Amino acid sequence: MAVSTKLPARPSSRPTSYRRRRRPWVYWLRRTVLAVVLVFVLATTWSLVSALRAPGDDVPTKLAEWARDHALGPVVTLAENIQYKLNPPKTGGTPDTGDLSAGAKEGTHVATVADGVPLQPRVTSPVSPALAGEGVYVPAVTTSRGPLVQITYVRPDTVHTSYLAGIAWMSSRLRFVLHPGYEDPGTNGMSVPSTLSGSALDGLAATFNGGFKLKDANGGYYDNGYTASPLVDGAASLVIDKSGHATVGVWGSDVRMGPNVAFVRQNLQPLIVGGQVAPNLDSNVQASWGTTVGGSLAVWRSGIGVTSSGDLVYVGGDALTVSALADLLQRAGAQTAMQLDINKAWVSFMWYSHHGSTPVPHKLGHFQRPGERYLGPVSRDFVAVYVP
Repeated sequence: MAVSTKLPARPSSRPTSYRRRRRPWVYWLRRTVLAVVLVFVLATTWSLVSALRAPGDDVPTKLAEWARDHALGPVVTLAENIQYKLNPPKTGGTPDTGDLSAGAKEGTHVATVADGVPLQPRVTSPVSPALAGEGVYVPAVTTSRGPLVQITYVRPDTVHTSYLAGIAWMSSRLRFVLHPGYEDPGTNGMSVPSTLSGSALDGLAATFNGGFKLKDANGGYYDNGYTASPLVDGAASLVIDKSGHATVGVWGSDVRMGPNVAFVRQNLQPLIVGGQVAPNLDSNVQASWGTTVGGSLAVWRSGIGVTSSGDLVYVGGDALTVSALADLLQRAGAQTAMQLDINKAWVSFMWYSHHGSTPVPHKLGHFQRPGERYLGPVSRDFVAVYVP
């Protein structure tokens, strides 16, 4: 009789009942994790879709802004760095000189001293010899009182000579209004809307961009009794009184709160004080003057300053370092000046002609945004300028 050598089956080390008791716990854990992931994906998708459907900015700008506001700033910076390395600012060369005469074609007529407001003195170019027409003001917006908005172009410095920065001179006779962006600083509590329409188009002479988002501006925002962000002593400030007169000063020093103050927009530290350019402007640029595309010093920048006569000068253009921006503002006569927004998505200055019910915009330079930017909903603050 044969003896079987087959070993008996080894009993399970864990009872069947134990394994069955564990399965519901694992099942509900998985369901919970999947539910959390689903909620996160849906919330993120809804947030992104809402951002993309918001009016105003173009899709790339909306994506970049949404990503920065949702902890994806490093991803945006990486993409910008790659783009910047593929297309760095040019050095040397000669610019397209078509802009040097474009303003004359837009003006309503050539002004003379007899009109009441003369053409401003030529702005000396940082590059010698100057090009024909470089730094020569031409009328942009002319009324019976003369050319109240005048424009010109100059090269930014001796390195980036294939670029032209735009300069706009604005008479102290003009009236200024600070408008909020519907996203930053928001319209709650504001006295004016985030877009120009209806009667706000009457007499519109010019518009230009405001400053950084308030969380990055190191300064505040004030609108007729409502403080959207606390005002900061020592901050560079664009101040508009209730008559619409605007100036630029250092808050708490040469400008301060009073019953006649209507608007205050602060942004960083001043570029120019008492006619003197601030020292060490190109030191620690990213921390002091804003994160730039590709980490470059020479990018799209804008700034505003006040002259000794109380007129305002705006400078905006590509391939501008902080020191070049300050230098051009000083050359244009600014005694006190501040940087406004930077990078190509945010710099814009337009002046307007009126040939019907809707003003026709004309761009100061070749910035990214369309000329109609401020004639619809706007996500960031801006300034509207009106004839008297």
